[in-house]
Amino acid sequence: MGTPEFAVPSLEALIRSTYQVVAVYTQPDRKAGRGQAVTSSEVKKKALSQGLKIVQPESLKVAGTAEEMASLAPDLIVVAAFGQILPAEILDLPKFGCLNVHPSLLPRHRGASPVATAVLQGDEITGVTIMLLDAGMDTGPILSQREVSISADDTTGSLSIKLAHAGAQLLTETLPLWFDGRVKPRPQEESRASYSKVINKGDGEIDWRLSTLELWRRFRAFDPWPGCYAWWRGKRLKLGKVVPLYSEKAGEPGKVITLSPPAPATVGVGNGDGVLGLLRVQLEGKREVSAEEFVRGQRDFIGSRLL
Repeated sequence: MGTPEFAVPSLEALIRSTYQVVAVYTQPDRKAGRGQAVTSSEVKKKALSQGLKIVQPESLKVAGTAEEMASLAPDLIVVAAFGQILPAEILDLPKFGCLNVHPSLLPRHRGASPVATAVLQGDEITGVTIMLLDAGMDTGPILSQREVSISADDTTGSLSIKLAHAGAQLLTETLPLWFDGRVKPRPQEESRASYSKVINKGDGEIDWRLSTLELWRRFRAFDPWPGCYAWWRGKRLKLGKVVPLYSEKAGEPGKVITLSPPAPATVGVGNGDGVLGLLRVQLEGKREVSAEEFVRGQRDFIGSRLL
């Protein structure tokens, strides 16, 4: 049971294993993009390429869903970023329970956005957890864990790829131990629990009073979604690529300034304690361009203030 790209390596690992994948559950096709074209999940695309049975319930609580799953007689359900909470009748269905591939070192960063939150909070280490699902939000007992380092340039996108492959590998190693009874679930330490919130599009709006480090973390955490943006002349200005400039003298928060070599950017914006260099930007309704090209086309950009 999975939906986004994060879940694909785990599905691939199960396909390569000696176990039989009797069905793949994923979210229904959705409209996406500017053209609102109907798009299938990455997990569905992989399942289709392997000729696997695909089930796309709008809700696992709909009458008949649990009965349909029971007819498949699963010994185990593996969940990786499925996107729906499993009701009790499904949790209790398989003999070996429901295992979840979670992209954090539980009980840290339970909830909706564990990868982005690890970047936002400046964690140097995160990891993956194979846990036995229960009725709570990421509260079930732990079977195994593996640490993954977070580099200074990691974004949510790049870190998710690392965690997806680490999770698939750990799943492969854990399953035979679980089936043979050689690994015992251990309860999570509730006193160490923390929660990550749902991230929405508005979270990408920049507050220029924040420090360079905080802005850099936000940019990395919100890449690829929702991205970071500011307002200029009443229009949304997306920050396509930026660079933190800790040594530059802080100016007025939000004020656009010219930078000189050896700075890695020619245009910067003052913030709480330094400067955020702009490398690529995209004005609402326009294509993304380099900051230099944008300045050539918008002569009044230098010296203006971003909101």
